[in-house]
Amino acid sequence: MPREAKPTLRETKPTPPVTAAYLERVALQYLERYSASVAMLRQTMERRVAKRCRLRGEDPAAFAETIAAIVERARSSGLVDDARFTAARAATLRRRGASARGLSAKLAAKGVDRTLIAETLETERDRGEEQGTNAEEDAARAYAKRRRLGPFRRPDLRAAHRDKDLASLARAGFSYGLAKTIVDEEVTAEEGFHR
Repeated sequence: MPREAKPTLRETKPTPPVTAAYLERVALQYLERYSASVAMLRQTMERRVAKRCRLRGEDPAAFAETIAAIVERARSSGLVDDARFTAARAATLRRRGASARGLSAKLAAKGVDRTLIAETLETERDRGEEQGTNAEEDAARAYAKRRRLGPFRRPDLRAAHRDKDLASLARAGFSYGLAKTIVDEEVTAEEGFHR
């Protein structure tokens, strides 16, 4: 005689309804863990509502106004600030070796407005001129170091992989001239190749 399967937790406990309190908890929990843009917060809340509505057989469009109100409240209270998010994310991406083009694409994918991205890059450029640095060049060098390209490659393999290194920097969004400068430069022993 076959045994009956035990009911799962989902079968025994009905999915609770979507409420404003639930959506506020979702927003706060998300913002406690992640730095986010306004669009990222909205998308997260929309996904959670869609999932819960699918389980309950409801229409997620009915909660659009509630989501918009909670996102606006988070924005007006300073929990979500696109300018702060853009500046912080841009600094992180630059340290990792992102080009201006790659940085723009990644921030746009996070829902940041293109004009805000352009303003952030302009501010970065102005700050670099004041300090006598070039953020694009520093990012290209960081990318080459992280990927072990050009001067950061083993000396015996450097010449054989020059074209591949140039192509890698180009795919990352750096100009040919900058890629050529980085790949052909010499580095000191302490910053160069390490076995």
